[in-house]
Amino acid sequence: MSGLFASGRIVDLILALTVLEWLALTAYRRRTGRGPAPGPLAANLLAGICLLLAVRAALVDTWWGWLALCLAGSLVAHLADLGLRWTPAGSPPRPERG
Repeated sequence: MSGLFASGRIVDLILALTVLEWLALTAYRRRTGRGPAPGPLAANLLAGICLLLAVRAALVDTWWGWLALCLAGSLVAHLADLGLRWTPAGSPPRPERG
């Protein structure tokens, strides 16, 4: 089990599960019309994916620049997610885009 962490392969497994989550939620949305809107979902998952890549970079002791780039990517995706969800004070929530 320690080899799984030391090699960063644990992050690869979690990344694969994240992609499966995205596929399942997208398919569910297409079939039923319910579930998270594609834009915020993609931004949210991208923020998480960038954080996972940063963890992987730290686990395998890669160049610090890759770690910083992954963290910056996560920030950009997080801000995009907030922007897609943000509503002005006193206004009704925006309908989900679909």
